[in-house]
Amino acid sequence: MSVTVVNHPLVQHKLTIMRNKETSTAGFRRLLREISLLLGYEVTRDLELTTTRIETPLQPMDAPTLEGKKLVFASVLRAGNGLLEGLLDLVPAARVAHVGLYRDHDTLEAVEYFFKAPSDLGDRLVIVVDPMLATANSAIAAIDKLKSRGATNLRFLCLLAAPEGIARFTKAHPDVPVFTAAIDEKLNEKGYIVPGLGDAGDRMYGTK
Repeated sequence: MSVTVVNHPLVQHKLTIMRNKETSTAGFRRLLREISLLLGYEVTRDLELTTTRIETPLQPMDAPTLEGKKLVFASVLRAGNGLLEGLLDLVPAARVAHVGLYRDHDTLEAVEYFFKAPSDLGDRLVIVVDPMLATANSAIAAIDKLKSRGATNLRFLCLLAAPEGIARFTKAHPDVPVFTAAIDEKLNEKGYIVPGLGDAGDRMYGTK
């Protein structure tokens, strides 16, 4: 299984502030955007490069540029949009897919209510973003849907993961590497990550 924990000091520092229950909605939202930019460096670290001929103010040169079709960032609504904003700061030309899923609070299963994506997913690297990998039901459902639409090259990026979620996700999709800022202790009886940071969507949008 491929799980990368991004232990950069700035990522860990920002994550600590986000965990703090005293952090405001505005502060949480800003930090999520900042941390997603830093996580984005790691999840895109090995993108393939080619060269293009340019002229600097001094002379012509062959300079590196990204190869192939543009990336797709697939946001698992609604909380995924918090990570999406920072990633689009990093790669403004990326395409965007939206996967609308909500968690049934009784069964903890993912229920789909919306899906919209570029048509040629099979030709692109698709980076799926959702702040929390808890039960992994939503993440697995999102990857299932994207694969059914032709995606073959996928990565999953989250802020926090639970060991149970990682185990379930990597069993369902062993070909999809996971990138996260931290692996927490466990899930509680309600399917929330502990110690975690609460409900990412609620904290981002000030809802309950």
